Amino acid sequence: MWKAEAALSKPWKPDDSSLAFSKRPLPPPSNETFLSSAGYKLPLRTKGRDIVDQNGKRFKLSSVNWYGASDELFIPGGLDVQHRDVIASTIRSLGFNSVRMPYSDEMVISNPEVPLRLLAANQDLVGKRALDVFEATVTALTDAGLAVIVNNHITTATWCCGADPCDAGWANDFLPGSLCRVRQTEAEWIDHWVTVMTRFVDNPLVIGADLRNEVRGLWGTMPWERWAAAAERAGNALLRINPDWLIIVGGTESGNDLTGVRRRPVELDVANRLVYSAHVYSWSGWGSMGGRYSKRTYASFVKAMRQNWGYLVEENLAPVWIGEFGAPDRPGIGDANYWQNLLRYLKAIDADFGYWAINPRKPKDNEKESYSLVEDDWVTPVLDYRMKDMTELMRQ
Repeated sequence: MWKAEAALSKPWKPDDSSLAFSKRPLPPPSNETFLSSAGYKLPLRTKGRDIVDQNGKRFKLSSVNWYGASDELFIPGGLDVQHRDVIASTIRSLGFNSVRMPYSDEMVISNPEVPLRLLAANQDLVGKRALDVFEATVTALTDAGLAVIVNNHITTATWCCGADPCDAGWANDFLPGSLCRVRQTEAEWIDHWVTVMTRFVDNPLVIGADLRNEVRGLWGTMPWERWAAAAERAGNALLRINPDWLIIVGGTESGNDLTGVRRRPVELDVANRLVYSAHVYSWSGWGSMGGRYSKRTYASFVKAMRQNWGYLVEENLAPVWIGEFGAPDRPGIGDANYWQNLLRYLKAIDADFGYWAINPRKPKDNEKESYSLVEDDWVTPVLDYRMKDMTELMRQ
């Protein structure tokens, strides 16, 4: 076992096509892929496995995550390095047409004034509070023609996701009072959603709400039926504010498991607004018979994907957005195996996707983010095997 694990960690050597891609300029994105183009008529809705506009034209989510507002500093990363308009332009130039923007409930509850040093490149936001900065950042993205999906990522403002039971679901008031630094009921969780999304009611490119990141319960014990019912209550509350929003519901087991949908689908008060979401990483699959995805054959990997969430797409039942996946810039053999299997399958089903993440640095301690797609300047792209495969997926 030790030898097998050690083999997965050995450095992967990029193939010839990845090396060739890294030496060429990134091809410019097609304007037709952006929701702001004249080719789309809003609002969006769902039809079978697809997200479509009012004319039935598919809008394929080719997304990237821009995190930070869910972490200890309460605001999206990089605002001390580049103006938010520059970062929005960078994301668009990479070919992504949409952005997932996570926030924490603690950010909404405390809504602190943001320190000057965190806004060094956004002087017009100095003196603003966290929710104002979040709104301004989202607006910069939509002004650049990018669609935005807001995501409730975690209760306590910190990196997600660890073993802390206080952040394992949308509410934690059932736990002992001394256990959780930030406590909330389900009603308060929904109120926080309303507080955030009310700011975007009149912004048509804020297209949806990803209700909760990686619901898992205590050690993976969250029943799908319990989560589905809570998602309906939250989703319907938001649809009463704006019936045009898409409501995104992630799977259990850290976002990877949507098997429960077949027996108990989520049902919203407004038809054709539901999108499911799954997260797939190299370490996903731990504890299963086939093991982690980093070590699987393609056949074993695809079998797991179809069982967990792929059946919804392949049977044309509902859209599934792979809202998180990612890999390091210097992968091991296991990372590369996972990536190749996942991207092969995503291309085969022409999937909606959301890469984690654009950020070159993590908020806490300014730690280097190995999954980043840009250098520390938030402008220079990292052109490697990841952007090669995602560019191919975007252009299908």
